[in-house]
Amino acid sequence: MLQAVPAERERLVHFRPRTVLVVIGILVASFITLKILWMSRHVLSWIFIALFLALALNPAVDRLERRLGRRGAATGIVFVATLIALGLIGWLFVPTLVNQVDSFAHKVPDYLDDVTKGRGRLGFLQEKYHLVDKARKALREGGASKLFGLSGTALAVAKGIVNAVLATVTIAFMTFFMLLEGPNWVDRFFSLLRPDARTRWRSVGQDIYRTVGGYVSGNLLISLVAGSLTAIVLAIMGVPYAIALGLIVGILDLIPLAGATIAAIIVGGVAFIHSVPAGIVVVAFFIVYQQVENHVLQPVVYGRTVQLSPLIVLISVLIGAELAGVLGALAAIPVAGALQVVFLDLLRHHRRPAVPETG
Repeated sequence: MLQAVPAERERLVHFRPRTVLVVIGILVASFITLKILWMSRHVLSWIFIALFLALALNPAVDRLERRLGRRGAATGIVFVATLIALGLIGWLFVPTLVNQVDSFAHKVPDYLDDVTKGRGRLGFLQEKYHLVDKARKALREGGASKLFGLSGTALAVAKGIVNAVLATVTIAFMTFFMLLEGPNWVDRFFSLLRPDARTRWRSVGQDIYRTVGGYVSGNLLISLVAGSLTAIVLAIMGVPYAIALGLIVGILDLIPLAGATIAAIIVGGVAFIHSVPAGIVVVAFFIVYQQVENHVLQPVVYGRTVQLSPLIVLISVLIGAELAGVLGALAAIPVAGALQVVFLDLLRHHRRPAVPETG
């Protein structure tokens, strides 16, 4: 005889009102948090720059603290010495930089006249691309404001100056307090952990500090070398604005992978405008220097600090640049190095054989 198959009963899942409210609250809180982070992205960039500087200065503070025995005195001495050093650099180079910028401003009309008449090294812009004719057409159709974006320029410049001053002062104070109170913040964080996990994560924290701090210090040193050597080569070849261009190279060289190439294109173009021999020498210098930097300097920094493969470095920089632009590219490698430290520790902890219980 055939037996009737009992009909499957429908299963109804009931959610408690409290659970629904908790999920909705989490979603709303996440949205508000992301919104606040997006609105305060400029402040977050200031915090990142301050952290960058604090990590670069902290080794000197630690060494001086071991001699003096006082964190506050060591922080004050290093911070003031850094400000004095920056002031001296500004006193030595800023007047020259201002003079070069002023000379360049006075030279611009001559460049424009050459372009307009299709002569000189920039004359090809008019002869081949008719740049002057296109500019005149844009002036007739939309006026100067449409061509150069002059609407509200004075207000924008004033706002930019105020923001730059505010950012500089804020970053300086944040850097000082990070140097002064950083160890206390770290100790408070570790005090929240269980005693059995405290030793392990403190060791992980030390590895992350060595990784990130070593990378920051090394990257700053490489950029200083790149900018200084570029300025020297440009000065030897008689290229104008050598110090200003060297400063540009030093700043761009902070950007991993692409920064040095972008700097070489900019400075090489300026050198060729000055003279063909100068352009050839400058381009040759960048080719040789980039080989030295890529095969000698950067492996020392990356190999001894972040210990990342070139593929991971490239992927990290691309992701960081996509998420946060230049700051993301700068932060990509130390963040990837820190994540690697945590991942390796978790892997070692997972593979560690369990200690048999003795009874």
